[in-house]
Amino acid sequence: MKDLIKALLAEFIKLKRNLILWLVWGAFSLVPIMGGVIMYLIKHPDIIPKTSILSMKLSLLSTPVNWYYYFSSFILQGSGLVGIIAFGFVASFLFGREYSDMTYRDLLSLPVSRITILNAKFIIYLLIAFFLALWALCLGFVVGLVLNLSQWDGQLMVKIVKLYFIVSFMTTMLGTWCPFFALWTRGYLAPLGFLIVILMFSQFAPYLGIGHYFPWSIPAIFSGMAGEELKRSLNFWSYFLLIFTSLSGYITTLVWWKYSDQP
Repeated sequence: MKDLIKALLAEFIKLKRNLILWLVWGAFSLVPIMGGVIMYLIKHPDIIPKTSILSMKLSLLSTPVNWYYYFSSFILQGSGLVGIIAFGFVASFLFGREYSDMTYRDLLSLPVSRITILNAKFIIYLLIAFFLALWALCLGFVVGLVLNLSQWDGQLMVKIVKLYFIVSFMTTMLGTWCPFFALWTRGYLAPLGFLIVILMFSQFAPYLGIGHYFPWSIPAIFSGMAGEELKRSLNFWSYFLLIFTSLSGYITTLVWWKYSDQP
């Protein structure tokens, strides 16, 4: 336990000396902010250029400007889509930076087990993902208050907030494969490429009718982004595959780091 605490303190010190996570924080903040900008433009359609895509869509449908639509369309669904990139990038950086900074030899020489070192990094990853999700949610409430959104429903908002944290948790768990690719390829470029491929497949899988069996599509489907009918297609095997993928990524990372030969 003492070794784990020491490893956690070391990781916190590393975080104080880099700007990458601040960039991720700023990028993740764009989800509620850009959602608020779109809601403002919908609320004031006169300032939207007639040739813009948003103006064309508004001419075809009536988009409500209220708390429910803002949170369900931007905050909730954004956590299922943008979260894959943001949380995956954080995981890639935390585990891959040791090779890019050439400090992995120092880690291996410490009188601390390899498993303890990785567990400390996983804990830091979970904490960062949680606070990013919490920050985006709080910022969403601030943006909603600034825009003076209508039709506040306390019970409905509580339901959306619960759903938001479930989707964020799903997305966070799926980030466990990024550390493996970061350690396996000794850097954080390969896991970023993995994220791009996964994001492409997660968008394409629902069109083939297999989205409810592709783990990285499940958070977005669960959030209702693809519609309620597709959400109802989620079953026991959907959640089993998501949990299995998350745990297998964590276990594979630990096994590879412990038994691989580190020159």
